[in-house]
Amino acid sequence: MERGYTLPPDCRDALLRLKMRSKYAVLLVFVVGLVIIEKENNFISRVSDRLKQAPQAEANGTEASAAPAENGSLASLRELDAAFAHLRSRLRNVTLEMGGGHEPVPSAGPRRHVLLMATTRTGSSFVGEFFNQQGNIFYLFEPLWHIERTVTFEPGGANAVGSALVYRDVLKQLFLCDLYVLESFISPLPEGHLTPFMFRRGSSRSLCEEPVCTPAAKKVFEKYHCKERRCGPLNVTLAAEACRRKEHLALKTVRIRQLEFLQPLVEDPRLDMRIIQLVRDPRAVLASRMVAFSGKYETWKRWAAEGAAPLHEDEVQRLRGNCESIRLSAELGLRRPPWLRGRYMLVRYEDVARAPLRKARDMYRFAGIRLTPQVEQWISTNTQAPRDGSGIYSTQKNSSEQFEKWRFSMPFKLAQVVQDACAPAMRLFGYKLAASAAALTNRSLSLLEEAPAAWVT
Repeated sequence: MERGYTLPPDCRDALLRLKMRSKYAVLLVFVVGLVIIEKENNFISRVSDRLKQAPQAEANGTEASAAPAENGSLASLRELDAAFAHLRSRLRNVTLEMGGGHEPVPSAGPRRHVLLMATTRTGSSFVGEFFNQQGNIFYLFEPLWHIERTVTFEPGGANAVGSALVYRDVLKQLFLCDLYVLESFISPLPEGHLTPFMFRRGSSRSLCEEPVCTPAAKKVFEKYHCKERRCGPLNVTLAAEACRRKEHLALKTVRIRQLEFLQPLVEDPRLDMRIIQLVRDPRAVLASRMVAFSGKYETWKRWAAEGAAPLHEDEVQRLRGNCESIRLSAELGLRRPPWLRGRYMLVRYEDVARAPLRKARDMYRFAGIRLTPQVEQWISTNTQAPRDGSGIYSTQKNSSEQFEKWRFSMPFKLAQVVQDACAPAMRLFGYKLAASAAALTNRSLSLLEEAPAAWVT
């Protein structure tokens, strides 16, 4: 007579739990599979229909009918391959969501990363609004301001290179929606990823709309607050999540001068960079800076008004150095090196001011982003401001009249200093030199040459 064996109670309980877990795991996989199949069914069906219609389309087209039959098969295979690539991408996203990973939400087209690269008083805030006003773009206004305030570098030499490398590395993380990188530079340091000190937060619509705009907190001083609604301190986590949900990302900065340092960003496979370099007549830039940053240009103003003491050579050298750094970057972009080909555009502020909507369309076309009626309406409304309604920091401009006002307020001897220091850059950008005070103030004499089409590369 055979003797029966019974498992101990602990072993039986362990086996039972293992069996239940296996059932739940199978059920979970089955549910996820059903969701994915349901979502992709329509997509694959559309591709299948196109595969069936390919021979008919070829028969109707004069160019396609002249090609060998194999081309239709190759095109069909490419369509099918694209369908499966899309399916793999969706599977990967589902896996990341189940595992708690953070990846950008896929958009209908490629995610673009637009950098508006300029210097102070070149109209970059105004041009930046062309991207800030579009709802599917996450726009950041001068985030590198925090790095400049925290990390001190002396101008020139190795320190200039060091600052450029820091700016570049922070910029890369921002384009990857890693906004936490700013927390180490914001003063005082954020607590629990909350800060009321994000520089010019109100200039970035994405940081002032839901869900980033949280209810206002009592007794919290907001140094940089939203313009059109009250929001609580900026939640960096919510901002980073909003960045990942947007289809594209744009950033404006006046703190990057050397285009060559951006090569690692352009070549990063995670980014699809488009660099727009904005320039302006250096005579107009100096005139604007003397108004906006009056304290820093006391020497220039006294010399222009009294002429008693000559300008310090270091002042002129600083001006010359600024013009040269801008010129060298533009020359690099216009040479079209392989790493930058199709990813660099040179824009003059004067051309934007004369035809803002046309230049906005040019920039969007270059970036590969569809311009929306919302942006067109903003441009129409904000480029016809009253003559006396444009402050020095305003983004509302009577643009067709504003861009040459400097000609009638700048003393000719100041213009001469700028022309002597910045002549190479002015010639490259098509700014004509004024030979006399009469030529400077003569409205019938244009100081602007036509911009060549080759500036969009």
